[in-house]
Formats: sequence, structure tokens, C-alpha cells
Amino acid sequence: MPATIKPAEVALQATHHLVADTHAALQRSVIGEIFRLLAPYQVAGKAITPQTVISTGTTVDSLTIMDVIMELEDRFDVTIPMNVSAGIDTIDQLAQAIVVQRAGR
Repeated sequence: MPATIKPAEVALQATHHLVADTHAALQRSVIGEIFRLLAPYQVAGKAITPQTVISTGTTVDSLTIMDVIMELEDRFDVTIPMNVSAGIDTIDQLAQAIVVQRAGR
């Protein structure tokens, strides 16, 4: 006998897909904004990618990094705790921290 899918299961699956799509769209938006903010600090001849280590793959100093984080916090209406920001090395990690903070609201 074939298994039947209940309407509640269909709704739950649709919700999971919507959340995943929203999460992916936010991730792309955040990474795009980080790229925009870090573009002036790009090292000549080196592309900025999600795997770029911010402190060595760009020409930003620690003060500028904090300014970028504060601007991202304002733009995406989040607060990244200092203990989290201290562990951020790459652009992807920074984007993920913002996405996680948004999801926690």
C-alpha cells in the first residue's frame, strides 16, 4: 500500500524549503554587502572571496574591521557579541555570524 502524505507534512516541508530559501538569500545579501565594504581594501591582483581571510587577504587594519562589523550590524539589525567577532577570520565566517544573529531574533 503506498504511503500517503498528510497535509500537515506538506505544509511542514514547504515551510522548511521557505526557511532554507530565506536563509540562502540572506547569506548572499550579507556576503554581497561585505564584498562592497571591503572592495576598497582589496589587495591588487587578488579576488575577494568568501574564503578570504579578512586580516591578511585585504589591506584593512583592526580598526577598519571593527568599523565594517559595526556597519554590518546596523545594516542587518544585529549585534555580534565580542566573543563571536574575535573568532571571525574569513568573510564567510563573518556572513555566517550575521545570519545566525538574524535567525536568533
